[in-house]
Amino acid sequence: MSKLQRVVVGLSGGVDSAVTAWLLKQQGHEVIGIFMKNWEEDDRSSDEDSRYCSSNIDFVDAAAVADVIGIEIEHVNFAAEYKDRVFAEFLREYSAGRTPNPDILCNAEIKFKAFLDHAMRLGAEKIATGHYARVRFNAATEKHELLKGLDPTKDQSYFLHRLNQKQLANTLFPVGELLKTEVRRLALEIGLPNAQKKDSTGICFIGERPFREFLNRFIAKAPGPIKNDRGHTIGEHVGLSFYTLGQRQGLGIGGLKAKGAPRGGGEHAPWFVARKDMAHNTLWVVQGHDHPWLLSNELTAQDASWVAGAPPGTQALAAKTRYRQLDAPCHLAVQAADAFKLAFSEQQWAVTPGQSAVLYNGEVCLGGGIITAP
Repeated sequence: MSKLQRVVVGLSGGVDSAVTAWLLKQQGHEVIGIFMKNWEEDDRSSDEDSRYCSSNIDFVDAAAVADVIGIEIEHVNFAAEYKDRVFAEFLREYSAGRTPNPDILCNAEIKFKAFLDHAMRLGAEKIATGHYARVRFNAATEKHELLKGLDPTKDQSYFLHRLNQKQLANTLFPVGELLKTEVRRLALEIGLPNAQKKDSTGICFIGERPFREFLNRFIAKAPGPIKNDRGHTIGEHVGLSFYTLGQRQGLGIGGLKAKGAPRGGGEHAPWFVARKDMAHNTLWVVQGHDHPWLLSNELTAQDASWVAGAPPGTQALAAKTRYRQLDAPCHLAVQAADAFKLAFSEQQWAVTPGQSAVLYNGEVCLGGGIITAP
């Protein structure tokens, strides 16, 4: 980007967006900061619940950063849009027994739609965020490409795979060109007040609270049997919505022995959630990390979104079925514009309906879809 532009930066209160704003200001751009408030349920709840909500603290940090850098900052409330476009879908998916990734939908619907629209109304020519990813214009195809961030331990292209051509054309990811260690070093050198602030973890609106406790506020418990792969009832679950495939902790059966030695582990091997039978309200568990019920050679996905606007041709690619997973070689078979199948050369562990299967051709993120079945 050679010419100087008006760039609106999403300032979250974290170090990555802070360095993003500073880098753009150093390049001579007119930089405006926007702090997005996407969750306000805890503002109206008890002190016990509100301790998990870091929004107010984050805004103070973002405002302090804006002051040091010398830019304006605006506080914008997108809570209504978030509740309608992201949280409602989050609850629908969990109620159906799937495990959604709301951060992916939040990026597509809020950070790069509601926020982008707001920034354009402010006269912005570009928006920028602190995501570890990159955008490149391919002159041969005349398309914008979404690339992995240069820091392989921080790459966030998985969460951004639903972005389209218009969104990418208007977006900058300055820290995607840097390692996280460089971002921290720059923040310290600049004297940013949040230079050593801990990175946020977990779902954006939940914070550090116990997840099951949070979900129970919105989804009723429906207890049922826990069965092993031999069909024996070995415990009781609190409700299928509260479990995910591959889950090991919180099953309440850690000290139980299996009747006989099941496949994939001995009598004292750990238990894992392997299947959820919604029709019979039954949670199926197995012992051993590599039990056959936990391994899949293929998956199907729907609600596909392709960065280029159309699915790639059938070819050998790589995919992630969850964040931080290594790219797994696979073969793509497009079934429709919004549906596809993947066949893997090596078995994948705990492929989970509701999660996203994201496809890559080297460093280029092509898009992906919502897993419907392993």
